[in-house]
Amino acid sequence: MSGVSAVFEAELLSQEGRAVPATLDGFLASMERRAFRMAEMHLGNREDALDAVQDAMLRLVKHYRDKPAQEWTPLFWGILRRRIVDLQRRRKVRSIVVGWLGGGHDDEGDELPAWEPADTGPDPLEKLHGERSYADMAAAVKQLPRRQREAFMLRVLEGLDVAETAQAMGCSEGSVKTHLSRAMQHLREELEEWR
Repeated sequence: MSGVSAVFEAELLSQEGRAVPATLDGFLASMERRAFRMAEMHLGNREDALDAVQDAMLRLVKHYRDKPAQEWTPLFWGILRRRIVDLQRRRKVRSIVVGWLGGGHDDEGDELPAWEPADTGPDPLEKLHGERSYADMAAAVKQLPRRQREAFMLRVLEGLDVAETAQAMGCSEGSVKTHLSRAMQHLREELEEWR
């Protein structure tokens, strides 16, 4: 069995026996690490990922605590997905605005500091803990278009069914299937050497 297949299979098997905790605190505790992994993969920045997960958890508690436990999973992933998209948009706008301002001079003629975007390369912790197969898989997943990446992570890594994924992504079930199919095809091509 290949390294990438083993990672996927381990994630899927861990999903099978996972029941939704009865309390919201238990649910959030069970989602914390997986949500962070997803956010960090999308954002490429540890601090932004922590902020996104924390904000998603707070919004779930504030607005949806009275919903049945079975609805928490797709609601949470939908909130997190929207928060990640918001952070990506803000980063892009900030980059454009600071780009216009960066490298210039203020009214007194002093040079303004140029803003440099955060290094989105792999951090040292990932290098220490990651194996080559995981790093290759993560890189291939990061290359996916945003909607394909969301469908892949929610369906394969989180184990949501098609309906829950569609609800979390805010699209139709057919759209989820199409995005997932395209994502899987791309990953098969990118990770051919691991077969």
